[in-house]
Amino acid sequence: MPRPPNIPKRKLLNPVKLAPQQNQATLLTMQGLALHQQGKLYEAQAIYQQVLAIQADHFDALQLLGALSVQTTQFTKAVDFLTRALQVNPDHAACYSNRGNALNELKRFDEALESCDRAIRIKPDFADAYSNRGNALSELKRLDEAIESYDRAIRIKPDFANAYSNRGTVLKELKRFDEALESYDSAIRIKPDFADAYSNRGIALTELKRLDEALESCDSAIRIKPDFADAYSNRSIVLIALKRFDEALESCDSAIRIKPDFANAYSNRGTVLKELKRFDEALESCDSAIRIKPDFTDAYSNRGNILIALKRFDEALESYDRAICIKPDFADAYSNRSIVLIELKRFDEALESCDSAIRIKPDYADAYSNRGIALTELKRFDEALESCDSAIRIKPDYADAYSNRGNIFIDLKRFDEALESYDSAIRIKPDYADAYSNRGTVLIQLKLYDEAIAHYDKALSLKADMEWIFGDWLHTKMKICSWSDVLESLDSISKKVMQGKKVTHPFPLLALNDIQLLNMKCSKNFIQNKYPFNPLLGPIPRRSKRQKIKIGYFSADFKNHPVAFLIAELFEIHDRSKFEIYAFSLSGDSDEMRGRLVKAFDHFINVETQSDIQIAKLARDFGIDIAVDLTGLTKDSRTGIFSYRAAPIQVNYLGYPGTMGADYIDYIIADKTLIPLDAQSSYSEKVVYLPNSYQVNDRKRAIAEKQFTRHELGLPEDGFVFCCFNNNFKILPATFTSWMRILKAVEGSVLWLFQDNHLATENLKKEAQKQGVDVQRLVFADRLPVSEHLARHRQADLFLDTLPYNAHTTTSDALWSGLPVLTLMGQSFASRVAASLLNAIGLPELITNTREEYETLAVGLAQNPRKLAEIKLKLTNNRLITPLFDTPLFTKNLETAYIKMYERYQADMPLAHIFVD
Repeated sequence: MPRPPNIPKRKLLNPVKLAPQQNQATLLTMQGLALHQQGKLYEAQAIYQQVLAIQADHFDALQLLGALSVQTTQFTKAVDFLTRALQVNPDHAACYSNRGNALNELKRFDEALESCDRAIRIKPDFADAYSNRGNALSELKRLDEAIESYDRAIRIKPDFANAYSNRGTVLKELKRFDEALESYDSAIRIKPDFADAYSNRGIALTELKRLDEALESCDSAIRIKPDFADAYSNRSIVLIALKRFDEALESCDSAIRIKPDFANAYSNRGTVLKELKRFDEALESCDSAIRIKPDFTDAYSNRGNILIALKRFDEALESYDRAICIKPDFADAYSNRSIVLIELKRFDEALESCDSAIRIKPDYADAYSNRGIALTELKRFDEALESCDSAIRIKPDYADAYSNRGNIFIDLKRFDEALESYDSAIRIKPDYADAYSNRGTVLIQLKLYDEAIAHYDKALSLKADMEWIFGDWLHTKMKICSWSDVLESLDSISKKVMQGKKVTHPFPLLALNDIQLLNMKCSKNFIQNKYPFNPLLGPIPRRSKRQKIKIGYFSADFKNHPVAFLIAELFEIHDRSKFEIYAFSLSGDSDEMRGRLVKAFDHFINVETQSDIQIAKLARDFGIDIAVDLTGLTKDSRTGIFSYRAAPIQVNYLGYPGTMGADYIDYIIADKTLIPLDAQSSYSEKVVYLPNSYQVNDRKRAIAEKQFTRHELGLPEDGFVFCCFNNNFKILPATFTSWMRILKAVEGSVLWLFQDNHLATENLKKEAQKQGVDVQRLVFADRLPVSEHLARHRQADLFLDTLPYNAHTTTSDALWSGLPVLTLMGQSFASRVAASLLNAIGLPELITNTREEYETLAVGLAQNPRKLAEIKLKLTNNRLITPLFDTPLFTKNLETAYIKMYERYQADMPLAHIFVD
């Protein structure tokens, strides 16, 4: 909110006692005084000048010229005339008082105070001098003393309207708004047509959130004084608070028409135009304010706010720095500056900026809240929480601070407390879209998907263009297989992605479409907005070639997780004569798999509590040559680490099945099935082609010896069992329709699915009923320990894959367990993984290219037991002799790829696609 302009100081014209001599100079002075009192100021001024031509030390002419110069805002002349008058009559209190007024206007506040004090020493009951003294003290920020001075003036002169009005302004600055209002009301009772008091009363009422009364007060000022530019400007501040931005703009324009050089009105106009999203005009308006008033700190600060909205963060930082240079104690500028530094990922500097704001203004709730954000990014969660709590103590109705506090609780996985915090934010601000959205995020963590969807719906109803949330909303619906309007929603998301809008995170889109160029555009949108390249750490100095290449694997999934299930053995059998292996664990979870992985690495470092820049610097300090991101753009990813360049070579592998769209990720590990040569343009990375499949596997994965029966798994003793243990969000309506047609074609068959949540189960049953399939033919599998889950695969006959997001680890699970997988291959990376694995195990006959082929082959295999048995036998025979589960061979090929990357870097060769034969 722009600060209201200072009210004009009282221009005093004190009574004059003429000298007794009735000479020519005196007669002229009396004539000038008559014109002066009629308001003919310039004619009076000419006569006073004639008097001084006759008698240069004529006291009356000097003091009257001084008073008149104050009235005509010629303050330097006023000080000169009044100083000369005092040389003639050193004991004239009114001269000292008027001189103090002029010095105030010239911003020579210490001299002004001294002049008023001289007036009071001469005339201890001089109310005007006390009032002018209060003005000087106010400008010197000695606010309590200023109040005392106004109070003394009012005791001497109880009907002193100006003193009451100026007292109100000081009380307003002290945030004693109720008292300020009383002071303005007193001024108006004394002087009912006091436009200045009405105007400033409007600002006090704005601070008290009595906005309708505030608007009425400003309107009263304008009715009294229709050409009152300050009142129009203050009125615009009230209208901004009322969110009546078009009217606020009109009010600013009215102020500027009346007073074309009105810097405050231009600055306020900039704020209004920013709210109307007319950013270029807003910037132009602030620039106009600064041209008029080059030291206008508020305009620089407002300009910074506009530049933030335009994402021109470096310029915004310059604008705030300029404001601070002019006014070193400008707390608002320091606080807003911290927002820019947070956007620039300069979190340590952001923290310093917040601390500076708080040193200047210890009760500054906004600065505490911003400080909480900076500390959260620095992973100093306890301090962040304390900072948000401080903001709330200062300002108990601070919805943003409650919301930020909720975000910290999410990071701490204290979900119930996060919900309480968001609830508090919503109670304070019922239309708070961000709080509803964040609450939805927590409810997803608690698997309360229907409630999460309702909260996303609410957020979008309040703010239809809310960034990134539309994709999360649709992804959550897919988790419960709620497919109403899914095609229309996907179409809307796709169009917005291609327009460069911030509509979805990349991961949800992978499961919804098969267009790789769309996926790349989505990734690039996300990276450019959230994790652009950050040069803060500078370039990595080129290191000389050494015997061992240092590989750093970065993941949030070094635990019981599909990625770890695939890659664990690779870490154990890396060639230690050529490589030194580091794990940078982005989570601190502890379980059986983590225990195994800790032993597998040369160095296992838990960096969960470190910030992105700290982790990148740590990797540099260790001398990591190749940084491998195993998380990509999936849950708990830390893409920011790589934006700083953690290593000279950075690789996207395994965790994210697609391009990351980041210019600082150099390579993506793939194979020719996943990324055909003619599809390379759909990837921002250079492609590293491994000779078989890109996906590593772990030969040590145990399959439980337990022999399940179909009966205990809820399966029919007879009848064909199709299965799919993919996550529910991968099941698209078209895939499910194919499955239902297959069930109808194969009498007595069932479909065995993974049961993630009861809502998905119920929705799938309803969809089956709609398509004429008995719900008893859908069987749902609960979670089991991994080894038992692998063992129960033996009771299925054929795994049916999903499109466009294939079974990845689940394909390996099925094939390792001896269960054939039928896939429908698409165009995107995610839709070609199962085909890659089937090629690597020598079963290309299970890869189809159209939905018709997919359904025909599924039915054919179910109806031809001999053919299916041949495929199962082939799978059994190939399982340990083909490349898919040959982990040593895979490791050797991957290491060859690493060596090729490293040698190209050492030879200072440009990035290029790499082929491992």
